[in-house]
Amino acid sequence: MTKRSNLKRRKSTAKSRQNRKRGGVLSAMRRWWKWALIPLAIAVLGVVYLDYVVRSKFEGKKWALPARVYARPLELYAGLPLQREAFLEELRGLGYQFSSSAGRPGQVAIEGDWVRVHSRGFGFWDKQEPALTFAARFSAAGIVADLQDGRGRDLPLVRMEPQEIGGIYPAHMEDRLLVRLEDIPPLLGEALIAVEDRDFLRHHGISLRSIARATLANIRAGGVVQGGSTLTQQLVKNFYLNQQRSLVRKALEALMALSLDARYSKAEILETYLNEVYLGQSGSRGIHGFALGAQHYFRQPLNELEVHQIALLVGLVKGASYYNPWRHPERATARRNLVLEVMADSGLITTRDKDLASQQPLDLVKSNSDSIYSYPSFIELVKRQLQRDYRPEDLRSEGLRVFTTLSPTVQKAAESSLANRLRQLEQKYGMTSDTLQGAVVVEAVGNGEVLAVVGDRNGKYNGFNRALDAHRAIGSLVKPAVYLTALSKPEQYSLITPLDDSAITVESAGGQSWQPRNFSREAHGQVPLYQALSKSYNQATARLGTELGVEDVLATLRRLGLEDDVPALPSVLLGAVDLSPLQVSKLYQTIASEGIFTEQRAILSVLDSRGQALKRYPLVSETRFEADVMHLLQYALQATMREGTGRSAYQILDEQWQVAGKTGTTNEQRDSWFAGYSGDHLGVVWIGRDDNGPTPLTGATGALTVWSDLFAQLSSRPLLPVKPTNVEYLWVDPHNATLGGANCVGSELIPFVKGSEPRIKGHCEYRQNPVVHWLKGLWSPR
Repeated sequence: MTKRSNLKRRKSTAKSRQNRKRGGVLSAMRRWWKWALIPLAIAVLGVVYLDYVVRSKFEGKKWALPARVYARPLELYAGLPLQREAFLEELRGLGYQFSSSAGRPGQVAIEGDWVRVHSRGFGFWDKQEPALTFAARFSAAGIVADLQDGRGRDLPLVRMEPQEIGGIYPAHMEDRLLVRLEDIPPLLGEALIAVEDRDFLRHHGISLRSIARATLANIRAGGVVQGGSTLTQQLVKNFYLNQQRSLVRKALEALMALSLDARYSKAEILETYLNEVYLGQSGSRGIHGFALGAQHYFRQPLNELEVHQIALLVGLVKGASYYNPWRHPERATARRNLVLEVMADSGLITTRDKDLASQQPLDLVKSNSDSIYSYPSFIELVKRQLQRDYRPEDLRSEGLRVFTTLSPTVQKAAESSLANRLRQLEQKYGMTSDTLQGAVVVEAVGNGEVLAVVGDRNGKYNGFNRALDAHRAIGSLVKPAVYLTALSKPEQYSLITPLDDSAITVESAGGQSWQPRNFSREAHGQVPLYQALSKSYNQATARLGTELGVEDVLATLRRLGLEDDVPALPSVLLGAVDLSPLQVSKLYQTIASEGIFTEQRAILSVLDSRGQALKRYPLVSETRFEADVMHLLQYALQATMREGTGRSAYQILDEQWQVAGKTGTTNEQRDSWFAGYSGDHLGVVWIGRDDNGPTPLTGATGALTVWSDLFAQLSSRPLLPVKPTNVEYLWVDPHNATLGGANCVGSELIPFVKGSEPRIKGHCEYRQNPVVHWLKGLWSPR
């Protein structure tokens, strides 16, 4: 019993030890699995998170799209004042290609007197303009004489697509034009795949074959000469990650590429790549996507590119900076030709096509022609008007399309006129280069549309905008407001009312005296009212303004469009009012529009990214002065150009071309101004120094020369005011304020508001025998 129990006890003990040993192993295994599952769970969570990152950005808003700003569309019709060369310049700005037949959209052909165009069409705020073949004939006088379609039928109107002139960009300054895959030339997508990822349609985001091929090539070369990244991996790197080179980033890139390929079609991935890829730089703006790349390098849409142009864009994917075709044309050409070789080897083009394309030049636009600072002064005005209605973040990210009033032709003429004249003036007067500065504003008469803004002698300078922000004394530009105040009282004043131009002293309420003097320091005695304005006599103007009352003159200025608060000081009568050129233009727009005040506008319409209209900026105007009174003021301002301080303009302009305007000069000739207009255009020019120092210039010798150079280049109608029914023209002797005659020496044909004309007939000294004069009148054409 004892032996048996001992044996049992030993067996039990052994079994217990065995059980304890087995339990320890199981416990250790459980602990090991617990720790092993943690990194596995982390890895799974990491993959899930990466998948979430891939989906959230790919399915959400992929990019912050800048607002795109467009110039006004050129509208052609028979009778439009437009020089043929100005029209061709518009087409060049739009990237049209000159050819022999204009057989494709974006092409133009010159056929004798005709210009044949195949327009591209464009989606406007009111409708989609289709692509159209048409021909325009221009007369020697600078008029569109005929406008016909491709079949020779007359066209009432053709609206060209607008030129893109700038944008309002996100903080990261990426820019792109989104394009759908179906709108991309098939050859572009095929060439990209052939060059960058020939297995794109077969792999699942990463390609082991490509990696092996690249590794072998790198080993043979003894360095990195080829990458193994697929298009999908390249997209992940650019779209989700950064450019850092590390094993961790490469692993993330591979995992995200697998996720991207698993969730989305090859078409979706390729379309995103085509819009994301970096293709160059324009100043601080990054050029992304092939659609914008085509505009940046060739100023053409994608669907107009030829084989050699497509090959260059595809070649730039490898390194847009290294192969920059402007800086390194030899490198870019070699890379393009290599792409053409691959395209031919892949059967995308024939050997003959490859050889022809390889012989083509790079066909680039000028390197600075696509700058975001092409029209910075005008764009600044657009931004300020947009900020009244839109949040800054919407302007920078929602892809708005902003249609403006800018005329590229007028803008370029204004920039060149200012820059060239300032150089000439500095040389003429022995001034140090870049001493003078200037600004120009041009508007369309009648509708307040701002056609051009120049805020610096360098039109591309993106800084202080003198056209908007330089508030300077306007000098004699204020005088039309004084004379308009008088003429608004036809029972007291007419154009021939005698004004005293003798010396004057005005006592102010504070006991101080104001003694204005004429620029010539000479007095002229009694002078007709219109002549006091046209000759810009300070003493006569100050006396007239004092009689009228400074408050009444300020009321006239406010009716013309002045919004600033101006103290009612006598010096206001001679221009002690600080305004910007844009503000001056607002006042003179009312004068040029015959008393109709019109709000200035630089924007016509704003569309969202889908082409839906968000806001229109319609014409807003109201009549503020009677037409008969404005007709008299127009006469006086035309006299300024015929015989007054503006007469030197006709050293440049055609003497038969009627215009009106007013010079302005401030104390010590610190500011040189001119504001003038034709039948279509109003222009305001300021010249001065930023330090407000004196210059040798008057309004006539400075600003007027810029204005004349500019208006000599414009396609514009002469100023031909329509006589109101309450106005009649009479032959009078303006110096005696008496009735005269067409054959009387000293008589002039002058308009009067009915009832304000002189009643007394003066002595007539005949110019020629009265009988001869009468007979000539019978036979003269009527």
